[in-house]
Formats: sequence, C-alpha cells, structure tokens
Amino acid sequence: MMDRRFFITLTGLSLVSAALPSGGNVSGQIKKEGKSMSYEAKDYSKLIGMEGFSETLLKNHFTLYQGYVTNTNKVLDTLAQMLKDGKTGAYEYAELKRRLGWEFNGMRLHEFYFDNLGGKGGLNPNGKLAKKLAEDFGGYEAWEKDFKATGAMRGIGWVGLYQDPANGKLINFWINEHDVSHPAGGNPLLIMDVFEHAFMIDYGLKRADYIGAFFKNINWGAVEARLK
Repeated sequence: MMDRRFFITLTGLSLVSAALPSGGNVSGQIKKEGKSMSYEAKDYSKLIGMEGFSETLLKNHFTLYQGYVTNTNKVLDTLAQMLKDGKTGAYEYAELKRRLGWEFNGMRLHEFYFDNLGGKGGLNPNGKLAKKLAEDFGGYEAWEKDFKATGAMRGIGWVGLYQDPANGKLINFWINEHDVSHPAGGNPLLIMDVFEHAFMIDYGLKRADYIGAFFKNINWGAVEARLK
C-alpha cells in the first residue's frame, strides 16, 4: 500500500491542477463578499544570524514554508471553484479535502515554529509559564527532559508543548505528520520542527545537537504569551 505522506507529496500541485475546471485559474486568492481571504507568508528574515542555524538552512526552510502557504491558497481556491461548479462528488474533491489539512497545518506549524525562535534569554523563573511547568511536570528541568526526549525519538514530525483548554494542563505531544496526532482543541505553546529539512544541512544525523541549538534560541516571551 502506498504511504499516504508519499502519495500526497508525489501528487503535489499536479493534483491541484487536475482538479481545476477547464480554463480555471489558481490565483492564491479566495474571495468572499468582495474580501480577499488568501494567506500570505510571513517574513522571518530577522532570524538569519541565529546561533546554531546557518543562513542556508534558514533560507531553505523559509522557502519550504512559503510553499505550504502557496499550496494552502491553491487547494482552498480549487475546492471553492469545485463547490461552485457542483463537482463535490469527484474523487479529486475528496483528495483535496484530505490534502488541505496537510498544507494548512504545514503552514501554521511553521509559523508557530519560527515565531517561537529568535530569543536570547531563558525562561523567566517567576513567570506564569514556569509556574505552570512546575505544577504539571514538577519543574522546568523535568519538562525539558521530556520535551527533548520526545524530539529525539526515531521518526520525522514535530514536538509540541500543548495546553489542554479543558483543564489548563500542559502536555508534550509528538505530532507524526502535519495533520496527524494533534490533541483536539489543544493550544500550542512551543513547537519544534524535527523533519530532516529543519536540521540536516547543519547537523546531519546529529539531531540532539540541533535540539540543543533550538533551545538556545527559544523566544520564551512568545511562548508564554500563548498561555491561556
């Protein structure tokens, strides 16, 4: 059986193009009541120069992120046109609906990731996040050990510190793929990319060294601001 991640990577934009009606145009713009609803890639060039991250690695990563933004717009645009044309019964519609989670979460997770980088100081030991980590993990050190161990697991994906909105509890999650393993309703506080593209240019197979560099550059102010 073909691996799903391989399939959606293989199909890529060809699937989007195939789903377009004759003469259709994928503009990256979705209009509703005269308002543009397209997503735009954020500029993270300020991160260039971070300790432990080469300019080549970051620029490649930014380009990959921008691809998710572009594809999110294209998939949404195509689905909107197919809905308008009454083609919701087509297999292309179903596959694009399934693909949407991959593209959208690929875009959004990268934004969380880049937004929680660029810091230079440690976590405020007297802040609300430090107190919550102590409450749920027994202390910052125990939380960090668990987070790093999750990131060091075999496989590709993401690591996320999530807050359960039902009771406020903080939990470290492994996210197997962009659209798989997210806790329902969870509030992401800290996101770390552990796909190969996030570190192999600089670190090869030394993922632990990359994780160490990631921790040196966490923007704890941004992470704490996400806490509800």
